[in-house]
Amino acid sequence: MITSETEARAYVAELTDAAGMARLEAFAALVLEENQRQNLIAKATEPHLWQRHIADSAQLIENVSRETLGPNAGGPWLDLGSGPGFPGLVIAALCPNMPVVLVESRARRVEFLERAIAVLDLAKCRVEGQRLERVAPFPARAISARAFAPFPRLLDLSAPFSTRATRYVLPKGRSAAQELAALKPSIRAMFHVKHSLTDPEAGIIVKA
Repeated sequence: MITSETEARAYVAELTDAAGMARLEAFAALVLEENQRQNLIAKATEPHLWQRHIADSAQLIENVSRETLGPNAGGPWLDLGSGPGFPGLVIAALCPNMPVVLVESRARRVEFLERAIAVLDLAKCRVEGQRLERVAPFPARAISARAFAPFPRLLDLSAPFSTRATRYVLPKGRSAAQELAALKPSIRAMFHVKHSLTDPEAGIIVKA
């Protein structure tokens, strides 16, 4: 379990190289700077940025296969309701050669995401600055979302982007098991809950 900023940085460093850490350091600085202008993250979590947001996002890549992250996987990684870039922009910073699409409808968040992508030089990451319902469907290799919508609604909205090969990795906090239990048994059987590394009471809903 990751319980401090030091442990969070060490954990993320194990997932990437020096260039990846440099990108995430730059991203962290951008988030803290922009948080003075708009509410990207709760002020109380600023001192715990790496634990609560960056490591919390980075752990998702450990819940998909290497094939999903590799160059031969079909389609981009799709992040729904990206907000300030958690988890999608963190995933893009860790895997700069993988296409990543961030969906975010709020104009000021879109502006921040586009600026961060430019600063971090993430050529394969792009923003869809509109509601998901208006995005032209494409097959996604993985779908992530953090505080986007209740699970049944999320599944309905993401269905046009999902194939049999699509992996879902959905940090759902302390409601993960409850949201999964509320699904029809036939759908529930396709998913399971993994424990979060950053919160002992939180879970990640995974379809692998």
